[in-house]
Amino acid sequence: MSERAVDPEEVRHVADLARVDLDDEEVSRFAEQFADILASFEQLDEVREVEAEPDLANVMRADEVEESLDRAEALRNAPETEDGYFKGPRVS
Repeated sequence: MSERAVDPEEVRHVADLARVDLDDEEVSRFAEQFADILASFEQLDEVREVEAEPDLANVMRADEVEESLDRAEALRNAPETEDGYFKGPRVS
């Protein structure tokens, strides 16, 4: 468990924000669990830093104009069409 205890009032505040009713036993249990979680995050400070990878060069290809599908060909495999457009499910 973390050396720094989590204040029960902080737990109550978080519970209020989440609209969760906690009794005193639950507040105590969550305070301990939050302290354990924070201690786990503190361990990340002990991880040694690694060398940053060099910046990537621009690997984008140039845009090329190509012929596209005509409307009939694009709509050929659509499950449903209406007036030359794709038809999807109704959203209420």
